[in-house]
Amino acid sequence: MKIGFYTLGCKVNQYETQALEQLLSGLGHEIADFEADCDIYIINTCSVTAVADKKNRAVIRRCRREHPDSIIAVCGCYSQQAPEAVEKLEVDVIGGSGEREAFLQQLLKTAADRKPRQQLDAALKRRSFEILPPGGLEGRTRAMLKVQDGCVNFCTYCIIPYTRGPVRSAPLALAVAQAKELAEKGYRELVVTGIEIASWGVDLPGKPPLTELLIAICQAVPGLRVRLGSLEPRIVTEEFCQKLKTLPNLCPQFHLSMQSGCDTVLQRMKRKYDTARYLESVQLLQRHFPGCAVTTDMIVAFPGETEEEFEESLGFIQKCNFADMHIFPYSRRPGTPADKMPGQHPNAVKEDRSRRAITVATKMSEAYRAAQVGTEAQVLFEEPEGEFFVGHTPNYVKVYVKEPVCPNEIKTVLLNALHKDGLLGAVCE
Repeated sequence: MKIGFYTLGCKVNQYETQALEQLLSGLGHEIADFEADCDIYIINTCSVTAVADKKNRAVIRRCRREHPDSIIAVCGCYSQQAPEAVEKLEVDVIGGSGEREAFLQQLLKTAADRKPRQQLDAALKRRSFEILPPGGLEGRTRAMLKVQDGCVNFCTYCIIPYTRGPVRSAPLALAVAQAKELAEKGYRELVVTGIEIASWGVDLPGKPPLTELLIAICQAVPGLRVRLGSLEPRIVTEEFCQKLKTLPNLCPQFHLSMQSGCDTVLQRMKRKYDTARYLESVQLLQRHFPGCAVTTDMIVAFPGETEEEFEESLGFIQKCNFADMHIFPYSRRPGTPADKMPGQHPNAVKEDRSRRAITVATKMSEAYRAAQVGTEAQVLFEEPEGEFFVGHTPNYVKVYVKEPVCPNEIKTVLLNALHKDGLLGAVCE
């Protein structure tokens, strides 16, 4: 059968979609483009915000409208959290955010007899890490290595602990073996990812720290770049930095989850750090990894956020001197405490604060990139974009060159000028 995939959401979802593609391909099925005429369409959903839920529904409705006779299967966090809503969208097979192989078994049964099925479990009762094959079917430059699932932080705006369950960690030996497998497949870079990778190891015997895993992975694949997914800022300590700075293939880019630069807002979010501790983490990284890129996320117009609190956040992010930021207007998420909080802001306030935060973030990003003009960097090239060949530096700055370069090659590039969202460079002979 011909099967098309559509993936919404985070890198973990992307990893899991690639695993499903491999499992189905191994059974003799053809993986096709989602826009092609397929026998089966699988939509892997996200539920991090109400906006994400809306996108899920739009994709499902469009798929059913355009392919009335095909089988539609939905999995991921949205169907885990709201299976009744998904069922109303004329979906044939409903799975959740776990038990992916069992979900595929139900899907193939429905393909044979056309009977609708569900494959759901209780996320909060999960206790084991689900092992799935790493990497994709097509040659890609960058592979995701999932080492952790679940979260127990229960921030007031977030539904993910309910859809993903408690922390489960990949055993170190498994993660190392999968990293080696990806290296053998020809990938040049690994992104160590999970729902909350800073918690890796807390459920394993002896509770090994994340640094132990990262050292093992970096040493197992010395020819690959190793990039970290999002980190909880409290994991960054003097010891953390001392251990990681000895790893030559660890990329000097660190995404530290922030959400707000105001202590009173962080308290309402139930984040487990304050701005002083966050700034300490940023400064530790910038001292031990000179020139590194520290990036973050920020939610604006959280319930009850005053203009003074927002201005405090704007001042704080400039202290951190971020290389890049993702700015999100707060999106109400039914089922979370923040959805019931007073002081919900109208869209006009959300749009105004988003615009102002983006302006500050853009200036910081330009300054970070401008500081690299005139230097040379090792650029891992990916697919071309129009007239340019495009890749990324170890600190994840996008680089554009006009000289022909093959995907998956690493070239020394002289960085000459700011260009679009990155830098314009010239390949050094």
